Amino acid sequence: MESEDSLISRLEELQKDLRKKQRFEEAVSTTISLLQDCYPTASPSLRKSFYSVICRVATVLKTRYTAPGFWCSGLKLFEVSLSLVSDPSEKQQLQANIAHAKEILHQIDNPSSPSQRTSNGGYLFEGHLTVDPEPPQPQWLVQSNLLTAAAATLFNAESSQAPVDNNNNSENTTDFLQAVIENLENAVDGFMDLETVSGPPKVPPASKEVVEKLPVITITEEVLAKLGRDVQCAICRENLAVDDKMQELPCKHTFHPPCLKPWLDEHNSCPICRHELPTDDHKYESWKEREKEAEEERKGAANAVRGGEYMYI
Repeated sequence: MESEDSLISRLEELQKDLRKKQRFEEAVSTTISLLQDCYPTASPSLRKSFYSVICRVATVLKTRYTAPGFWCSGLKLFEVSLSLVSDPSEKQQLQANIAHAKEILHQIDNPSSPSQRTSNGGYLFEGHLTVDPEPPQPQWLVQSNLLTAAAATLFNAESSQAPVDNNNNSENTTDFLQAVIENLENAVDGFMDLETVSGPPKVPPASKEVVEKLPVITITEEVLAKLGRDVQCAICRENLAVDDKMQELPCKHTFHPPCLKPWLDEHNSCPICRHELPTDDHKYESWKEREKEAEEERKGAANAVRGGEYMYI
C-alpha cells in the first residue's frame, strides 16, 4: 500500500490533470478509486488533500467544462465522497454539488422543456442560467406597480356599476382615482420617511447590469507568479490555477464567477474590502447620496471648529 506522502503527491498530480480536458475524466475516475481504497483509513491531512481535489473538480466543472461526460464523472465523485466524509460542512457542500450536477444533466437531457430552474425564475448570468431566482424588484417599483393595479381595479369597478351618464361618471371616477393615488403616495412617502429616520435602509444586491459587465480574466502563469502560488478565491478558499476564469471587481479583487454570483445576489460590496457597487434600488442610492452630503457637511463643521470659526460666548 502506498505511503501517505506518496498519495498526497499523487493527488497533487491528479489536481493538475484536471486542467486538461483530455485527462479530466481519467483523473476523476482515479480519484474515485483512491477514495474508496484509502479514505476510510486516511489521516486528517490526507483527507484534506482528497477534499481539495473534490473541490477542484467542482470548481473546474462550474467554470470551464460543460460536456455531459464531465458532469457525469463529477456527479459520481460527489456521490462516492458523500458516502465517505463525516464532516458536516463537507457533507453539505457535497450535497449542493450533487444537486447542481443533477440539475445540469437534467437540462442537457431535456433541452426543449423548461426546467424547474426556469420556472423558479432563474435568469441569465455570464451566459449561464442561474440556479437562484432573480433578485427582488426595488421597493419603489413594487409600490408603483401596486398603485397602478389599485387604480385599474377601482376604475373597472366604477365603470361596471354605472353604465349610464358616462360623461359625469368618467369625470367623477377620474377625480376619485386621482385622490386615491395622491393619498396612497402620501402614505408611502410617510412610511419611507419613517424608515429613513429610524436608520439606514437594508443594503440591496448589486445592480444586475453592473454585475453582467464585470470583466472576466484568465489566470496565466505570469499572473499566478505575481499573485503567489498559494493565492485563493476568498469565497470558496480554492487555490487558483492556470486557466482559471476569474471575475474582477472595480477594486481589483478577483473571484470565481460561480462563487461571486451568489454573494452579489445578496450584497453590493466586495467580500474582501467592502468596496460598493451601484444597485438598482433608487431609494438606497438616494440615501447614500444624502449620507455622503451629510458627511461632507460634518467634516466641514469639524474643520471650522478646529480653525476657530465658531466661538461660544
